[in-house]
Amino acid sequence: MSQWIGTANKTYSPYAMEELRRLIEGVAFNQLAAGEVFLMSSPLEREETLQAILQQEPIFLRHVQPVDRTFEITGNANDLEQLSDMVRNAVLMFKNKRVAVHIRRTSKSEFVYSASDTKAVLDAVLEEIDAEPVVQQPDVIIAIYAAVNQLYVGFGNPSDMLSDWPGGAVRFQREEGQVSRAKFKLLEAEREFGLNYAQYQNALDVGAAPGGWTSLLLERGLRVTAIDPAELHPSLMAYPTLTYLKRNASDVKLIADSFDIIVCDMSWSPMMMCKLVLDLEPALKQGATAIITVKLMHRKPLQTIKDVISRLSTEFRLQKAKQLFHNREEITLYLIKK
Repeated sequence: MSQWIGTANKTYSPYAMEELRRLIEGVAFNQLAAGEVFLMSSPLEREETLQAILQQEPIFLRHVQPVDRTFEITGNANDLEQLSDMVRNAVLMFKNKRVAVHIRRTSKSEFVYSASDTKAVLDAVLEEIDAEPVVQQPDVIIAIYAAVNQLYVGFGNPSDMLSDWPGGAVRFQREEGQVSRAKFKLLEAEREFGLNYAQYQNALDVGAAPGGWTSLLLERGLRVTAIDPAELHPSLMAYPTLTYLKRNASDVKLIADSFDIIVCDMSWSPMMMCKLVLDLEPALKQGATAIITVKLMHRKPLQTIKDVISRLSTEFRLQKAKQLFHNREEITLYLIKK
């Protein structure tokens, strides 16, 4: 038997739990932060549970943390002493490794120390035992979740936790003059799906306005054809590599086999989006990449996703479907044209 802390985007943890029930028979759940964070008890041992999750990664599970230690919260300095002793006792696990400390908490937790103070104390202990405290690219993560009166602690590498960010909350710094925050979704998709946009040449951005996704692709050196009847941000017009078609995508005729990547972030119904993408499919080269957001406009998102993937599977192979941290009422699909 093993225990885990699971995290989903706000209000979506019921769907993450449903996906986990389908993967692992006999799992049980307790909510730790309503609609977002939960404790999962699996009848399988740690490695078996992790293997089940990684083989068919749930769409709505943003982050998962094994529970290797549990401490009662005292509300005083004893809490930090317990955590410090735990790190010292695990010296062989951390010695000569890059170690990140991630601390999260529920709003009603009795744990009185801030994340920054807790991290500072544990980083000092890590240095004592010849480990290297880091923020990025860790070998090992110490993940701590402070519930109301319990500290749940787990150790693992970033891939085992589905992310190298605390709780899978990927953060990007907003840039001066940034066209829109939608750019963060495409940046996160690049990380999540192991892509490098600079390796592509010709991109098609459908429903591009105001141009957040177009701006990122242009910055990476791609030639971009942006389609939208609405206006693009004026700053994008300085790019000689931009072709702007100010009309509805359904009215556009494109040369066959022209693009090696298509991106689409439209606020349309899922089935209308599918029809539009499939109508534009002849303009894509064989093996072209598609990054598409699916708006979850109904009360049955799992069925909506199943229907969308089925519809697109006539011309595309699904590589991964995921609700990213920067998604809201939507998920992101990564597909390859057959």
